[in-house]
Amino acid sequence: MALFESYERREAKILAVLKEYGIDSIEGAAEVTKAAGLDVYKMVEGIQPICFENAKWAYTVGAAIAIKKGCRRAADAAAAIGEGLQAFCIPGSVADQRKVGLGHGNLGKMLLEEETKCFAFLAGHESFAAAEGAIGIAEKANKVRKEPLRVILNGLGKDAA
Repeated sequence: MALFESYERREAKILAVLKEYGIDSIEGAAEVTKAAGLDVYKMVEGIQPICFENAKWAYTVGAAIAIKKGCRRAADAAAAIGEGLQAFCIPGSVADQRKVGLGHGNLGKMLLEEETKCFAFLAGHESFAAAEGAIGIAEKANKVRKEPLRVILNGLGKDAA
């Protein structure tokens, strides 16, 4: 049974990445996170209730990768989560070619590093979901930072504003 939209187009790539970490399935990734006391699927839903089903699973896979890699710092875990996000990019797509998943993970890593003092985010006119995500990132980042991250969120149009 397909767990999310375009599952068939993504499955081989996701399973290949999971195999690198000794995980045999997407559901197996959820088991890894739950064994560590995390319900990543529900956490993602809590931060962004309108997100797509594949986003919940992508972050679950990414978190399982971070656990398997033994990440102990939040910044390192964020980069590992990016590997999971990249696995969900449809092969040959613009997102895949531009390494959007890895970029998201590296952005998270940057926001968790103390050297980063401020995060300025510009949300497009239909980017309410992106604005929700940015706010969620900032709230969570400050739980592990010594110095709070300053955030500037600028929304364009009625939805993002």
